[in-house]
Amino acid sequence: MAATLSLLKTPYHAHNIPFIHSKLQAPFVSTKSCAHGEFSAKPQKLFSETVHKFSSPSLPLTAFTLPFFLDSKDALAVGGEFGILEGRTFALIHPVVMGGLFFYTLWAGYLGWQWRRVRTVQNEINELKKQVKPTPVTPEGKPVEAAPSPVDLKIQQLTEERKELIKGGYRDRHFNAGSILLGFGVFEAISGGVNTWFRTGKLFPGPHLFGGAAITVLWAAAAALVPAMQKGSETARNFHIALNTINVILFISQIPTGIDIVFKVFEFTNWP
Repeated sequence: MAATLSLLKTPYHAHNIPFIHSKLQAPFVSTKSCAHGEFSAKPQKLFSETVHKFSSPSLPLTAFTLPFFLDSKDALAVGGEFGILEGRTFALIHPVVMGGLFFYTLWAGYLGWQWRRVRTVQNEINELKKQVKPTPVTPEGKPVEAAPSPVDLKIQQLTEERKELIKGGYRDRHFNAGSILLGFGVFEAISGGVNTWFRTGKLFPGPHLFGGAAITVLWAAAAALVPAMQKGSETARNFHIALNTINVILFISQIPTGIDIVFKVFEFTNWP
């Protein structure tokens, strides 16, 4: 459609189409020497030849490609062609959703940390059990009653804590939160760039664009480590934590640049 409109807007001059220019000049070369009948026949011949030229199979291809060479900006123009997609409403969806995903990222991190505590607490309990001294017994073989040692008290405390953590179901909750974050995050990161193109016809390379791309890649990389983590790889778990930590830092850096873009949206767009 843009190509057709560009062709229609192209100035129609004879010097733009050489073969028409040459044909238009032909009847006027020797008008004085031509009889009245001969002169009246030439325009009819000129008309038929011109129609034949325009019916050439190469014309549709010319009509399609010529606008890109003459006025390429019309093919990518942004000025109402996309309707509400260029408006303020759709432009504000990205910052609102990403703001919510930032806090959801922190929540997912908390759930993951609590699930990690379930494993680390058990490791602490196992280490403390190695320090427990054998219970003394009487000559008859009966255990001697004595006050619990500090190590026993610590083991009891950690055991109760672990039971409460298991009741919280942090493993499944963290997995579900991570899946939601990955799905919505990648979708909104891409749609934010698409919306910018709808409004302006281009993207703007800079900290916000590159930071958002890095966050999206880190989401995918952290999720790719999950199978190895499920098999008990501590290295994969450490990388998972490191990638998500970097992700949060990048997310924080997006806040000031994102606010600047929101101000520009209010400046250059209208409702809806």
